Amino acid sequence: MNDRPSLPIAMSFAGTDPSGGAGLQADIETLASMGVHTTPVVTAVTAQDSQALIRYEAVSTALLVEQARAILEDMPVAAIKIGMIGSVENAEAIHSILMDYPNLPVVLDPLVSAGGGGDLANEEILDAMASLLFPLTTVLTPNSNEARIFAPEADNLDACAMELLDMGSDYVLITGSHEATPNVVNNLYSGHRLIESYTWERLPESYHGSGCTLAAAITALLAQGMEPVTAILEAQEYTWEALQHGYRPGMGQMIPDRFFWAHGDDD
Repeated sequence: MNDRPSLPIAMSFAGTDPSGGAGLQADIETLASMGVHTTPVVTAVTAQDSQALIRYEAVSTALLVEQARAILEDMPVAAIKIGMIGSVENAEAIHSILMDYPNLPVVLDPLVSAGGGGDLANEEILDAMASLLFPLTTVLTPNSNEARIFAPEADNLDACAMELLDMGSDYVLITGSHEATPNVVNNLYSGHRLIESYTWERLPESYHGSGCTLAAAITALLAQGMEPVTAILEAQEYTWEALQHGYRPGMGQMIPDRFFWAHGDDD
């Protein structure tokens, strides 16, 4: 009998990405890189490359539920990450699953569009995400564009964050890579206030899967028992390194190197 301790386990609800840059592929790589076993639940199948999303089809809700419940009844999942949802029905199903596991930390990357362009969610899915899943979320990780879409009445990003907190998340991390600032500024909110602001050197490239990487890295650290504020900082450090070491396998965006530490670079 092997007495080695098992790895922490995280579940990811996300769409597949045949480019390997984003979605479930990004989550599996990130979680594995950080020492966590991934149990991937397919919510949708996409056709996309490093340049654009071509199309997607959501999996049936029954199949999504069967995937998730089979694992949750078999393995001690320690954290859950949610990316692409695929349909309103899938949002409803994920809601019912989360209600049965109220003590698990949940990281939600509220995807609106793919990194290279192309919508991943329509207005009905966004409404379902906000009403059903935000209230069950530990850490919400919108970029600034997504924050504005979910809080259209707010007149600045701080006000967006307050509206998002009102929707029920414990923490909201708004990332600033889409803003016209010299450096990237990410702001963390909780308890109806800004609690941390992080400044990162702006890298010159555009990346496919950066948001997935960040949300999955936070999930990995929560699965290991780290408290959220520390996890959010360390996940940003990991993500920035993965982006800095990114590479371009196709003709579009760069892809983060989520195993940058394994290549023996001295920098």
